[in-house]
Amino acid sequence: MNVLWYYAIAFIVIWVLALLFKDKLKIDINGPLLMRRTGRMRDLIDRIAQKSPRFWRIFMNIGIPVAVFFMAYTFYLIILASTMIFQAPQVVPILPGVDYPGNPLFLPLGYGLIGLVTVIIVHEFAHGILARVEGVKIKSIGVLLFTIIPGAFVEPDEEEVKKVSRLAKLRIYAAGSIFNLSLAAIALGILYILSSFFIPAAFHSEGITVTSVVPKSPSDGILKEGMIIYNINGQDIKNITEYAQLRNNTKIGDILTFKTNQGTFTIKTLPNPNNSTLAYAGFRSADNLVLNKGVSNTYGDIIPWILFYLKELFTWIGILNLAVGTINLLPIKPLDGGLIFEELLGYKLSKETVRPIVNTISYVLIAILVVNIVYGIGRGILLSI
Repeated sequence: MNVLWYYAIAFIVIWVLALLFKDKLKIDINGPLLMRRTGRMRDLIDRIAQKSPRFWRIFMNIGIPVAVFFMAYTFYLIILASTMIFQAPQVVPILPGVDYPGNPLFLPLGYGLIGLVTVIIVHEFAHGILARVEGVKIKSIGVLLFTIIPGAFVEPDEEEVKKVSRLAKLRIYAAGSIFNLSLAAIALGILYILSSFFIPAAFHSEGITVTSVVPKSPSDGILKEGMIIYNINGQDIKNITEYAQLRNNTKIGDILTFKTNQGTFTIKTLPNPNNSTLAYAGFRSADNLVLNKGVSNTYGDIIPWILFYLKELFTWIGILNLAVGTINLLPIKPLDGGLIFEELLGYKLSKETVRPIVNTISYVLIAILVVNIVYGIGRGILLSI
């Protein structure tokens, strides 16, 4: 079954239950948004904040210029993307488990959901911790659902936030993204260690595995997820690097013959949805890993594969926290980046001058993002028909 059907079924089930048990579970329904507030976890946030408030202030004093750097860099990337919207959309939403033509990245369902949970929890708890460090009361904590997209929130008292110093506000606003970027750095560091030392010592590659097939692509209905490809057009393929070299030399309209563990299959390449000058087969792949001799005898079969799955998990935790952390720093209100930008301008300019500047930049960036997303998804849907 297409993953989108699972999303649709989950949407119906969750919203029916929310409507039926709205009062009992104390769920607020605001248009497409479900929210459930609670006072729980506030004590935990208080304990973390008060254990070492000086550390958190120093950490965020370092984090503020980091946040400003990523704000400027992400702003530059979005402006650059605006010049290439109709060549290839640079900003495309990615749902866990959903693949379509033109989607530059496929996010596996399980890893994606776990990664998004880490993004949300770390981000919101960070705001809560720094709010309490600065003496701001937390009104509520809760979980939310925007149509089918889960989330969480920590709601500081806005009136108390207004009363703290400008530097304290910057610490609170920057905390979410800085914690996301910090977790991304930790995850990618662990990934580097696993990929550089443990995985090569435990595994070697024999061919490539088809990890997913893009719907309505040349490979759709021919190749299948889980197939192992050993040879393409008479050339042995030992790993993903060798496949990438062959793919780079493939032209539009070329016939590719795949020898796999499930038989021999042939496809004809088409223009790539992201770049019409490149050939496109329409499947994603990874190294087909096999345990090295002697590894099973020493460590068994389970431990090496646990390390492999941890590598995959930390890959997506790192990527998602990096992506969300940086995008959230765009100078767009009400994103954290917009709030930081507004406070920075407020050091030298009056509120009457700051407000139109921030609003104008917000509208321009939102327009660029919307055009990218609508064009990217629309083109993907048209290619899937």
